[in-house]
Amino acid sequence: MALLDLIKHRKSVRDFLDRPVEREKIMMCLEAARLAPSESNSQPWRFIVVDDKELKNKLCDAAFGGLYFINTFCKTAPVIVVVISEKSKFLARVGGMFRGTKYYLIDIGITCEHFVLEAEDLGLGTCWIGWFNERAVKSVLNIPQNKKIDILIALGYYDREKLGPEHGREPTDKIASFNSC
Repeated sequence: MALLDLIKHRKSVRDFLDRPVEREKIMMCLEAARLAPSESNSQPWRFIVVDDKELKNKLCDAAFGGLYFINTFCKTAPVIVVVISEKSKFLARVGGMFRGTKYYLIDIGITCEHFVLEAEDLGLGTCWIGWFNERAVKSVLNIPQNKKIDILIALGYYDREKLGPEHGREPTDKIASFNSC
């Protein structure tokens, strides 16, 4: 599929089919993520793929309890990908301090977008999750407390017919201009 068509086709999925995802497809998504560019080639990411059903359910129970209940739909996903933000290389951190920009967050966004676009191309649905109990996720997966988890990605097969209408997007002329503001 052409990239622009793939981007237009991709939507956040919140209702997954009860069907396991092949490891080969997960590896292809991880390969797409691995190839993402990053500030000073710092590659400030690490992925933990949770596809064991029992562990995934335990993770979801911990991550989406209490205040985080809005994302309990993730329990229907056969795979949860935990994205750990690693420290950027020294030059990226210094440049970020001068610019007031957290480049590692931009880098995490790029790598995760590569992941979700590859998933869509493989017939898989995804949903970015930013609202979850980070401390509970770390506890379940034995992730050190000094690590930062910015994003979880729900991954699995889905029924495209069940997806709702397209979300409205601003037309290009409202978000872009040439040569002046």
